[in-house]
Amino acid sequence: MAKGYLCIVLHAHLPFVRHPEYEDSLEEDWLYEAITETYLPLIQIFDGLLRDGVDFRLTLSVTPPLVSMLDDGLLQRRYRRHLEKLIELAHKEVARTASQPPLHDVAKMYLHKFKQCHRTYVDQYHCKLNEALRKFQELGVVELVTCGATHGFLPLLNLHRNAIRAQVATAMEHHVRTFGRPSRGIWNAECGYYPGLDEILRECGVRYSFVDTHGLLFADNMPRYGIFAPVYCPSGVAVFGRDPESSHSVWSAELGYPGDYRYREFYRDIGFDADFNYIKPYIHESGMRISTGVKYYKITGKKVALSDKAPYDHREALEVAAVHAGNFMFNRVQQIEYLARLMDRPPIVVSPYDAELFGHWWYEGPDFLNFLFRKIHYDQKTIELITPSEYLRRHPKNQVVTPCLSSWGDKGYCEVWLEGSNDWIYRHLHKAAERMIELANTYNHAEGLKRRALNQAARELLLAQSSDWAFIMKTKTMVDYAIRRTKEHVRNVSDIYLMIKENRIDESFINKLELKNNIFPMIDYRLYADSYVPAER
Repeated sequence: MAKGYLCIVLHAHLPFVRHPEYEDSLEEDWLYEAITETYLPLIQIFDGLLRDGVDFRLTLSVTPPLVSMLDDGLLQRRYRRHLEKLIELAHKEVARTASQPPLHDVAKMYLHKFKQCHRTYVDQYHCKLNEALRKFQELGVVELVTCGATHGFLPLLNLHRNAIRAQVATAMEHHVRTFGRPSRGIWNAECGYYPGLDEILRECGVRYSFVDTHGLLFADNMPRYGIFAPVYCPSGVAVFGRDPESSHSVWSAELGYPGDYRYREFYRDIGFDADFNYIKPYIHESGMRISTGVKYYKITGKKVALSDKAPYDHREALEVAAVHAGNFMFNRVQQIEYLARLMDRPPIVVSPYDAELFGHWWYEGPDFLNFLFRKIHYDQKTIELITPSEYLRRHPKNQVVTPCLSSWGDKGYCEVWLEGSNDWIYRHLHKAAERMIELANTYNHAEGLKRRALNQAARELLLAQSSDWAFIMKTKTMVDYAIRRTKEHVRNVSDIYLMIKENRIDESFINKLELKNNIFPMIDYRLYADSYVPAER
């Protein structure tokens, strides 16, 4: 019998990016890259584990924006076209590198990978990846949980309780419609928590959530088992704390596995290296050079210039991934062995990561997970993989404490999403939420065009509240886009508010927004009303 549990949580999220007005959208590439490099490889690994009879457990938080994009017909067609262009490029690369043995092997690897992605996406799952995730849920190996409707950073939206409730209630309803059963848990965006949030989670049917390490350790009462057992908030919602040791071994830029010099280098791509006329059909239609996903070099060394990187050896990298998986398992076994001697119940080590780390940022990450699950299944008896729901069924009695305000962002609180580059957004978000609540309370029985306008205002507010825009402003990546999206959605709420208050709704304007920002087609604006009561789950 196992002495303890390992709960691996992957948080899969992308902001809602859908631009039917453009034939070629730079930002839509975020989704296409993630499908090719993270989501399809993970699905392929899950299928392989099931085929080989390997019992495993994984908790996957899939956010409503990502779920919506994976279900969107326009984006499905565009991704399929994107994938076919990658296969075409890989064929050309195999021919071009025929006289360059180290690169030629890598080119063949990419051709095989892209073809395999096409088979999985088109032939096996008919472009419906949510159906694949639902299958793993039904088989009991993956527990799917939701996140706030648009990944809003809830501690900084807490001026209006109804707006927080709307983020949670919308997500819960969307999850049921997509995956056929309620989400027992929720990943609060950026692992953000504040005292009292659990009461709203409970109202909406959530049974458990997660906080970062200090969220538990700095609770109002010290948890008896630290982060190695969940606690109950006063509302009855359970909270699991992140284990820093297992997280550090993967996340750390200095000491984490992904920094090994034999792994693939992320930042050198033929989209920037290749002759312009050759690569032009595979970059942005404007001629802007972008990453294609075809990368021939390994990290080589921390201080090695990109131009001096050594050729990538995929076989070597897979061997390293297997070693790292073994090391991770060994360390968890030692950790569990030690903790089990100090506790009167089996300890649980909760290891959450961004899903896109595995495959997109760390190319060998999905292989690492594949090796890890197989090693845990065959090579040890100390650890059992588990999901939060399974743990709570086995161990329903837990200490009651109130976690503290916290996030997993830099320095652990709110600074990433509230500092000089992005602090200006909150007065507008709060005003928009105030107006949305006013509309919901005033027009509680609207029909026809007015109801459509009110529902669209709710969508626009949710989209404005996405934590991604503040994060992008802070990290200085696609700042102009993040500012534009924030202003656009806030302005849309304001315009609809005035149209409704002045009884002059522009149907063509509403039509345009419904076509472009079509997330949550079944949304009910009344969830912002004071009288709204979430459905029982």
